[in-house]
Amino acid sequence: MGKTKSSVSLQWLIAWSMVICLLAMASLTVWQGYRGSRTLLIAAANDAAQQLGVLLNERSERLLGPAESALRILNYDPLAQSNTLEQRLQRLPVLIETLRSNRTLSAVYAGYPNGDFFLLRRVESGLQAGGRQLPRGTAYLVQSIEHLAGANVQGRWLAYDNQGEALREVAVSDYRFDPRTRPWYQLAESASDIVLTEPYLFFTNRNIGVTMARRNPAGVVFGLDASLQDLAGEVNDLRLTPGTEIALVGERGKVIAYTDLQRIVTDGAEGLQLATLPELGVPVLEAAHNMAAEARTPQLVELGGQEWYVLNLPLRKVGNNPGSILIAMPAKELLAGVRDTLRDQARLVFALAALLLLIGWALGQRLGQPLKSLGDQVEQLAGFDFSAPIGVRSRIREVNDLSKMTARMAKAIARFQTITLTLSRETNLERMLDLVLEQLIAIAGGQGGAVYLYDEDDGVLRCAGDTRPVHYPGSVPLDDARLKDPARSLASQLDDEHRYLTLALRDRQGDLQGVLAVEVSPLLTNEAVRSLRQFLGSLAGTLAVAIETRQLFDDQQLLLESIIRLLASAIDAKSPYTGGHCDRVPQLAEMLLEQAQQAEEGPFASFALTQEQRYAFRTAAWLHDCGKITSPEYVVDKATKLETLYNRIHEIRTRFEVLWREADIRYWQGRAAGEDESVLQQTRDAEQARLREEFAVVAKANTGGEFMAQEDRERLQVIGKQTWLRYFDNRLGLSGDEQQQLIGVSAAALPVEEQLLMDRPEHLVPWGERKPPVAANDPANRWGFDMELPAHSSNLGELYNLSIARGTLTAEERFKINDHIVQTLIMLSTLPFPKALARVPELAATHHERLDGTGYPRRLSAEQLSVEDRVLAIADIFEALTAADRPYKEAKKLSESVRIMLFMARDQHLDARLLALFLSTGVHLQYGRRFLAPEQLDEVDVPACIDQLRGWGLLDD
Repeated sequence: MGKTKSSVSLQWLIAWSMVICLLAMASLTVWQGYRGSRTLLIAAANDAAQQLGVLLNERSERLLGPAESALRILNYDPLAQSNTLEQRLQRLPVLIETLRSNRTLSAVYAGYPNGDFFLLRRVESGLQAGGRQLPRGTAYLVQSIEHLAGANVQGRWLAYDNQGEALREVAVSDYRFDPRTRPWYQLAESASDIVLTEPYLFFTNRNIGVTMARRNPAGVVFGLDASLQDLAGEVNDLRLTPGTEIALVGERGKVIAYTDLQRIVTDGAEGLQLATLPELGVPVLEAAHNMAAEARTPQLVELGGQEWYVLNLPLRKVGNNPGSILIAMPAKELLAGVRDTLRDQARLVFALAALLLLIGWALGQRLGQPLKSLGDQVEQLAGFDFSAPIGVRSRIREVNDLSKMTARMAKAIARFQTITLTLSRETNLERMLDLVLEQLIAIAGGQGGAVYLYDEDDGVLRCAGDTRPVHYPGSVPLDDARLKDPARSLASQLDDEHRYLTLALRDRQGDLQGVLAVEVSPLLTNEAVRSLRQFLGSLAGTLAVAIETRQLFDDQQLLLESIIRLLASAIDAKSPYTGGHCDRVPQLAEMLLEQAQQAEEGPFASFALTQEQRYAFRTAAWLHDCGKITSPEYVVDKATKLETLYNRIHEIRTRFEVLWREADIRYWQGRAAGEDESVLQQTRDAEQARLREEFAVVAKANTGGEFMAQEDRERLQVIGKQTWLRYFDNRLGLSGDEQQQLIGVSAAALPVEEQLLMDRPEHLVPWGERKPPVAANDPANRWGFDMELPAHSSNLGELYNLSIARGTLTAEERFKINDHIVQTLIMLSTLPFPKALARVPELAATHHERLDGTGYPRRLSAEQLSVEDRVLAIADIFEALTAADRPYKEAKKLSESVRIMLFMARDQHLDARLLALFLSTGVHLQYGRRFLAPEQLDEVDVPACIDQLRGWGLLDD
């Protein structure tokens, strides 16, 4: 009799399996967590180190940037043309102010081609120079080398106090210095721009710094000594861990900064100087310095039994070539927290394993493996995971029956879930009906089906989706009798060879939405068909509501778009000079946006918008000028300078007519007095000719133009000072607003002598309560506006308006026009846009912003402007340039418009990359053919335009 094999009881098998699986999973999870945490920590340390490098570079640029600017300015200072010490001392105030305004500078000097040298040095308190004690109160020291006649060289030191007043000359008879032999002079002579020396230790104040120099066109080399001491002092505060080593090293290995400042200065044979890395005595930093290429990211290094993560980052602005930022972080300190966490997790895992061992033993007594497997499958269903097949095999009949019922239930739930998700998520009505119909057919076990929607206007059912078109008519008419039972009416139109279920789809009000027809499997029993009808009946209401919701959404969306276009059309219709702008800009913007989305390479290769984002952009484009509904029509259409609600040149002409008649009156009065007729006539004719010529000057000024010369404005002042007599009260027949303007203006006794052209106090219209909140510091400004607000709402002064330098608009009127974008944002911000359209107010109100931050109304920077913002800006400007309906300009041709936009891109007003896409894809030509006159469609040299942008450094090669 053979021995029976030993077996394991079910409860222990389940218990140990659970424990082993838990241990394996937990071990893997803990190990992966440790590796992931370590990676994250290293990545975080790398990010912090990279930020540290950026910070140090930015600080070095902030330290040396002002000095570099000062040097560029000094390069054109008259000091370069000074040939004697006396002439050079005349520039001393400028040099002193240069040192005062740049605390990093210790000296400024100039070396001349003939060997002359002129230096101004800042003197620290109690400092000696060259072993010589300087006078008390010395703040600045001038050191001069001057080549006199006869090959004589004179060296002089002059002491000055803090106010730039001379103290006395310091005796230095042996002072000789030739700047032409110095490295800074030689470097600058061979370079076309500013040169930097390697960092070194300044002799006078023991600070660490660099010398920067530049040769001017006359051959004179200007130099500045700039201190890096502040940068060196900050390194100790930037360590990532207590044991982190940080050093800044120049190109030749000289240490500029270290956490211990005392160790970076050594006393060698040549005196005090900066230590090299070997002299610093930190081996790990030497290792980092030797790994320049590969240490841009953390590298693991082991030195002396200790692991370090080291980085070698570039340091700019410390010489003509970059230096290095050396960082070494102890691995033990960096990963200390991760290792503690690993130990805690391991203890927790073993505690859970012991607990689950007991639980598994208890459960194993009651469960068999088939039930366990089936339970696992049901658990997947509970998590809505229908990917795995459902069912188990067992010798127990009840288990098999349970398995079959579970499989059927899983399929039904999966299909019902699909239907539910489709009804709740799918926004396209036709696609929703197709997906729902497909699932219903599968549930019914049939091969086809159809959904009909009721057309109330035509009184017919129209097929909106089907799987076997040959079996289902395209439409079914419904008269009043058939409308009472539309499901039966549809069933009567279907063939008799198949078995169908038809159900009416009615909304919450009981109104007919359509009819559902599903082919039923002939294998289903009558009881199953009744159950299926009950299920479809409960689903039909949900489907009808979903259809109603989709149709209502489509109707509302159509209504919203119609209202938006109605508003845009109303704005265009408001002024004959801007008609069509609100219609053309959205079309042009969408042309360019489509090209940006289709780009497969270049800067817009990754640019993509969802359908909702596209719809939001289109809505914003149509609303981009909705604020113009508040813009005064007389300002938008202002064709002459004196125009308000009418052209006030007629008033001016009437005054000239008065002066003309006064000349006639004086003529006849002279005749009556017996004066010489020929003299009187000559005087009258000359005066009337002058009046005719002066009115022509005023009338010409009134029409505006690209530029008005200063002498023309002065001529207006002269003409305006002529006087005439007013005999009638100017306060009669006025409106309430006009009377309000005259409050505080005294009435003169009639007749009153007035100037021909005047700027009256009543011409200044205050803002009052309608002052727009556009100032950045305005408490009512919650939109982030940042615009300069004119002092008055309007200025109707005659001379003020006639003296407009460009165009016909005053600053107040130009603000009123620009205010339309303010009103656009304010108006749209009050509307309860849905989440998908939440960005519409900002998109609509950003097309006047510029990349350089000088736009309006919020002075946004380039980083704050999205691609959509930049697209709309290009569309708005191009349409305005090519428009033929503006009172203040002629329509420009394509080439002229593109040329203007190129310079706007150069000046950082427009996105050069989008402008290049606009031209290279032919959007400008596509728009021109649709909207512009044939004479505007001249040739545009697109490759030359793009080369121009690239030449300006605005495009990547």
